[in-house]
Amino acid sequence: MTLDISNPSHLLQQAAALATAGQDLPAATLYVVATPIGNLADLSLRALHLLGVVDAVACEDTRLSGALLQRLGLYRPLLAVHEHNEEAAAAGIVARLQRGERIAYVSDAGTPAVSDPGARLVAAVQAAGLRVLPLPGASSVVTALSVAGDVRAQGFRFEGFLPTQSAARRSRLAALEGERASVVLFEAPHRIADLADDLAASLPGRRVTVCRELTKQFEQIHSLLAAELPGWLALQADHRRGEFVLVLHAPLREAADAAAEPAAVPVDRLLRTLLEELPLRQAVALCAQASGQPRNALYQQALAWQAGRGDPGVDVDGAQGTEEEGGAAREGAEPAASTQPSRPTAVPADWPADPRRVAAARRPASAARRRR
Repeated sequence: MTLDISNPSHLLQQAAALATAGQDLPAATLYVVATPIGNLADLSLRALHLLGVVDAVACEDTRLSGALLQRLGLYRPLLAVHEHNEEAAAAGIVARLQRGERIAYVSDAGTPAVSDPGARLVAAVQAAGLRVLPLPGASSVVTALSVAGDVRAQGFRFEGFLPTQSAARRSRLAALEGERASVVLFEAPHRIADLADDLAASLPGRRVTVCRELTKQFEQIHSLLAAELPGWLALQADHRRGEFVLVLHAPLREAADAAAEPAAVPVDRLLRTLLEELPLRQAVALCAQASGQPRNALYQQALAWQAGRGDPGVDVDGAQGTEEEGGAAREGAEPAASTQPSRPTAVPADWPADPRRVAAARRPASAARRRR
């Protein structure tokens, strides 16, 4: 093949044909094609070749996709498939595929069916028993994640555009507080300041990577705390221009644990509640199991309450002294001195919030009869 260097678009098409020589392009197939998100050079040679040989190109906006094809020197029939007509348009595309045509689908920019239309079309084609093949390429989601440097992230979560109303947006951000994955957000230039204000108010200590105009001439990538984002946007008018992808970094592990776990139950409250429902020994044993505290310490505390220093109405069955020396104490022996360590103020957060339920489940029949 002789390369035509006098025409750039012809040269590209020839290079694409050489790169894909011998590759199969099955008929009766929908090809989902990723297109550039700002830099035309990011279009793959495989996508370029395919767009030149398909029977038609289904697209989100015929004007934008027509301009893209024209710049590539390609002229194919265009079929409008957007969010307002996707279901109806899918039926027509299925009919064309059933006749053996090859059809490509492209969105305005990037990979279709992520934030843009395409999912309903793909589902309809698959439901008809026809083939769908992807041609990978540019994606603003993955591009932003690759430069965020979120070392604590456990995977990522794509949220896209948050609600436009501030109250709903803050509610959504509050729900993401304990999210340990990177969270990818989209925002338009006329709403970026509002999103920044809500991020600063809701998650001030979280790190955010701002990606503005990705892959374009005035591309900008900057990482900072959410509390600093409104000020950064206000520094220059250019900071508020263009399309935005934001990566909300995963929180510090301690912050995520605090957001995800319920409030702990105080040990004193747990012990008092158990003592109201169970005999002393069983209540102390259960509280020690839940809190990890020494039984002797809890036993002495219960006896102190019984002796008049905050008596919760304990059924001690006449027991005194430490649990281990309870028998000797009941016979008049001197209870051993307590050398227990100081007790923490709470039991593990995964213990049931209402200790009465535990006590009721563990209460022996004899104790229940005594309390009637």
